This record gives sequence, C-alpha cells and structure tokens, in this order.
Amino acid sequence: MKTVGMYLVELLAAYGVDTVFGIPGVHTIELYRGVAASGLRHVSARHEQGLGFMADGYARATGRPGVCFVITGPGITNIATSMAQAYADSIPMLVISSTNATGDLGSGNGHLHELPDQHAFAGNVAAFSQTVLQPDALPQAMARAFSVFSGARPRPVHIEIPLDVLAASAQSLPPVGSAPPRIAVGPAPHDGIEALRARAAAARRPLILAGGGALGAAGKVRWLAETLGAPVVMTINGRGILPAGHPLGISWSASGDAVRALMRDSDLIVALGTELGPTDYDLYANRSFSMPAPLVRIDVDPQQLCRNAMPTLPLLGDVGESLRALRRIWADAGGDAGGDAGRERAAICAEAARGELDDEMRRDLALLDGVRDALPDATIVGDSTRIVYAGNVGFAAARPRSWFNASVGFGSLGYGLPAAVGASLGDASRPVVCVAGDGGLQYTLAELGTAVQHRARVIVVLLNNGGYGEIKRAMTARGVEPVGVDLHTPDFVAIARAYGWGAQRIEEGEPIGDALRQAARHDAPYLIEIRAA
Repeated sequence: MKTVGMYLVELLAAYGVDTVFGIPGVHTIELYRGVAASGLRHVSARHEQGLGFMADGYARATGRPGVCFVITGPGITNIATSMAQAYADSIPMLVISSTNATGDLGSGNGHLHELPDQHAFAGNVAAFSQTVLQPDALPQAMARAFSVFSGARPRPVHIEIPLDVLAASAQSLPPVGSAPPRIAVGPAPHDGIEALRARAAAARRPLILAGGGALGAAGKVRWLAETLGAPVVMTINGRGILPAGHPLGISWSASGDAVRALMRDSDLIVALGTELGPTDYDLYANRSFSMPAPLVRIDVDPQQLCRNAMPTLPLLGDVGESLRALRRIWADAGGDAGGDAGRERAAICAEAARGELDDEMRRDLALLDGVRDALPDATIVGDSTRIVYAGNVGFAAARPRSWFNASVGFGSLGYGLPAAVGASLGDASRPVVCVAGDGGLQYTLAELGTAVQHRARVIVVLLNNGGYGEIKRAMTARGVEPVGVDLHTPDFVAIARAYGWGAQRIEEGEPIGDALRQAARHDAPYLIEIRAA
C-alpha cells in the first residue's frame, strides 16, 4: 500500500527536490518509508537548528527551496531559529513535520512531543503553517508552498501531518504528475514600466540600490547600470550582482557616510528587490537614514513597497521580468548614457568609503580579499563574527550568491558552519569557505561530522579570540564591566582532526593564501584556526 508519507516523497521529487535535510525520529518513521527508493539525497544533521541552517545555505547557493524533515515538538522548537533567519532574509525553506494523531491534537494530555499548538508556533516564523488533516489536502498544501517560493516573496513554509494521516492510504489521491502546478511572477504593469523608462532617461545622476531580490537578475541589473551609467550599491544579500572590480559596482555599506553622500548627489534612485531595511541602511541604529531623491521601487511584495521609504513610483513585479520589459521598450538598449560620469561617481564613493575604515577593519577586509583571490570560485558564508562584520561594510563578492551570512536581519549565531555545508551540497562544483568565530562555531560544532559524512567541500576560517569579542568591546564602550563574554575554548584543531577534517593553526596577521590553497587540495573538509593577537 502506498501511504501518504510515500506520496509526499513522490511529490517532492516531482517539484524538483533532490535533497532533504532531516533527523529521523519515532514520529517521522512514516515520512521516511519512501525515501530510500526515491532517489532523494537525505542529509542527516546533528541538530535541527543545524539542519535548518543547512537548508538555508542550500537555498541561497542554488536559488531552490531547502527542504527539512523534523519530528513533532522539539524538532519544531529546535528549527524555529533557522526558520526565523530564513524568514528575515526571504529564503525559501519547506519544513515538513509530523504532529500528534488527529484525535490527540490540542488535548493537553501529555502525549510524546506534544505542543499546545504546534501549528500556531511555527506560523510565527513562516509564510504560512498548515495542518494536513486528511490525505486529499496534501497536494493543495504542497502547491501552496511552492507558489510562495516561486510566485511571491520567498519565505519558510511549515506543513505538519498527523501521525495517523502519514500512515494512511494514498489510494484516493491523484497520480503524481511530472509537472505540478507552479506560479511565476511577471513584470510590473506596462504603464509603470513606461513611467520608469521616462524617469530613467531624464535622470542625469541616477543610482541603483540592489538587494537580495535582484540576485536572479544580475545580468539585467548590469544592463540597466551600464545603459544609464548608474552606480549600483549592493546590499549585504545583494553582493556580487556586479562582480568585484566592475567600475559601477559599490560593495560598501549604505549606512556609511560615503554611500549616503552618493545618494544625496543622485537625482533618481531605483531600488531593486531591497527592503531598504535598517541592517543595510541604518546599521548603526541612529535613525539617520532618509531617502534624498525621487525613488522608484520594484518588488514582488506589495507591503514591502511601502516599508522604510515611500516610493515616488512603486512597481509591483519581479525585478528580472520588469527589467526585461524595460529593455524591450528602451530606445538605446546598448547605450551608455552617462558611463564616464557614473564610473567617476562610483570611484569617488569607493575612495571615500575606504577612508572611513579603521586599521582593524582594513586588515579584516584584506583577509577576505585574500580568500576571494586565492579561491576565486569560492562561496563565502559567514557567522556573526568580527571579520564578517567588516565584510558587510565593504567586501566585494566575485559573483551573485557567493557572499552571505546571518550577522544581520535575525542575526543568528551558529549559522556559518551548517549553512556552508548546505551551500556545498547544493553546489559541489566550487569550494565553500565558512568564516566564523570561536563563540559562534560552538553553537553548531557537531555539524563538523555532517560535513565529513556527506563529503562537503567546506573550509572553515575560524577567528579564535577566546570568547564573544565584539560583545565584550561593546560592553566596554558603553561603560559596562564585561561579564559572560570570556569563554573556555577547546583545541579546535584537535577536534576537527578527530572528526576527520584536515586542520592547521596560524597567527593573526599571517598571510592566509597558502593555507587556503592547501585546504582546497585536501580530500576532506579543512579548518584554519586564526589565533587572535
């Protein structure tokens, strides 16, 4: 008999899912009945928070949703942090959980793994949370989930299935087709595109702000920038839309004085797939950000079009499709209206931004540049740590989806290692470098085992300063005697080797290129510990 759990696995495969991140438990056995014969790769993490971060990293590296299997109760509460991070950063993630049998839901009788209202709990960190109470509701729930991923602002979705429904017969369900229904977002309305064309053609000092919602449209953003001669300020999640070295690319924080001066000098600002949120535009939380020029916004989320800064021209639609429509009506599609002026504006901004850095931040950015130059194909995934903070201020990524981290938005510690594993499993063609601190790495340290087991091409660059160094400095700066920030740290090199990793230790300030190249040649994951001065 084909069960609902087996039918679900078939549905996932039909939607193009090739990898599931999970930890089997007594309440998900029926979810696993069809996995072995399905062809799906199952990645066993060591903790649900880690597997959620793996799914997040997989999604960011590939642009496809990361899929998770978790148990009732603690599986959901453990993965909630990962879901919240993905929710904050608009990352597609499908979390499929079991829940107690239909007759026991909400009983409060103390059944194994029982939550008072698991559905509502997960709904706080998901685009929606649905309980599948009968088999014929499953195809619709899955269609809803994948519609969110492809037809709206992508965010996590939670689908829970009671134990008795998972084990029920799927005989009444329709055969799984090879092409389930999908929804794609189209361009903004034609009259809006015409209005954008008119404004863009008239602008003399245009500027583009590109966020994570423009990652899939990098080529079209580049066309617009080069056609208008417009510098492109890339948010943290938008880095690499214009590659490092492009004369119009600005990989400097919009919270800095240099980029704000550039914005004030602009007579039109076009914001593409960016929230205009505080962690990019008011990083220092002094509420000093304002939009100084007429603003055009393109976004798939109608609510987001009106948050943080009100646009003169709001355009609801997919960034890539909207720019494609603009190019079709643009008279001089191959032109370069203000190229020299735009490149000069970008160069002045970059020089001024570099002048804002202190010596430590310069060293940290030089280290990241060294990673990029030694391993030009690498994806760099960050945890919340000093080097990553510097990168968010001014690191120029080599390509889209090659720089991301969790130090902003929801700001989860422990993200870096598992997200790097997920990114590597999503795209095995290139190495993945995880930049982490000793405090954050210990949140998910056990995922070293997952990396070895699934042969992830991960290199961890670990800054070991013996604790939560940035918090200690912040306490000191605010006149608070530091408490709870100095940690006992283990021998990370020994632990890494015990898990089957290669590992070495260098001192802060030493060149990292040789160590990175050695790590890239190693036939297992590799850890480079940088011992802080």
